[in-house]
Amino acid sequence: MRFSRCHQPGAAVVFRRRHPSSRSTNSSNRPLNMSFTVEERGNPNSLSYRFFFKNAEGKYISPFHDIPIYADESQNIFHMVVEVPRWTNAKMEIATKDFLNPIKQDVKKGKLRYVANVFPHKGYIWNYGAIPQTWEDPAHKDGDTDCCGDNDPIDVCEIGSRVCTRGEVIKVKVLGVLAMIDEGETDWKVIAINVEDPEAKEFNNISDVKRLKPGYLEATVDWFKRYKVPDGKPENRFAFNEEFKDKDFAIKVIKSTHGFWKALICQQTNAGELNCKNTCVSAGDSPFCCSADEAKAAVGETCPCGKEEPIPSSVDKWFYYERK
Repeated sequence: MRFSRCHQPGAAVVFRRRHPSSRSTNSSNRPLNMSFTVEERGNPNSLSYRFFFKNAEGKYISPFHDIPIYADESQNIFHMVVEVPRWTNAKMEIATKDFLNPIKQDVKKGKLRYVANVFPHKGYIWNYGAIPQTWEDPAHKDGDTDCCGDNDPIDVCEIGSRVCTRGEVIKVKVLGVLAMIDEGETDWKVIAINVEDPEAKEFNNISDVKRLKPGYLEATVDWFKRYKVPDGKPENRFAFNEEFKDKDFAIKVIKSTHGFWKALICQQTNAGELNCKNTCVSAGDSPFCCSADEAKAAVGETCPCGKEEPIPSSVDKWFYYERK
């Protein structure tokens, strides 16, 4: 389900479990599929635009730190925060250096960043996002890639049939992982499928993607390899000779990044410029602990949701170049 742009300050959309006894915390919220509310602030398609998160109790939370990594730990089902719906171009991401880590659009040289359409691809070719409570430690050199982490939560490419909504929190089954090397940093790309997808039961490992969606994994490598070329950068490279590793390997990688996050949130690792403020995880004596009142006041100081700005027409252009 999609939601319309907001027309008033603090417009919100709720994501909650589909259950007859569950109720929205606000009658104006639109029910989706998880117990999280996304509140828009600023003008859509502008530098001020932000998506702040609330939990079922209406408390502002960090999607980086406060949303649990697991939806079902016993079954290795993880939460995924959708940053970019499939077919869209705006490079939206969890703002790891901002207070409460809202989703906002990446900026380059003072301008909003959109990924180019590198023929034959149009925008992102999956629902793209991150697994909360994970962190690719830039001080840790991975033994398989020989490169350090990229200082972000681990990325997810969700391959289900439904186009998700920006800010939606879904439960995913992990199928495999691709080890991309982005400007000398390890940038894992987890391949997963929404557990509520009609085809989810047919996908249990990366081999099922090869069998049931022929060409999709090759297209995924091609997308990640070339998406920065229009910006004047070289093609990205990959560990393991561009091969995807299987489900077990992927889960091991996710759990290791969860371990790095635990060290981060417990102040056993230098956070650097990362903002680790949270309302649900850290104890009251931690400098990372943020009260509900402090969070509410900070969000209230941001720009109210306003008029949507136009998207540049250049975003729809296709970029062509010969493969190397």
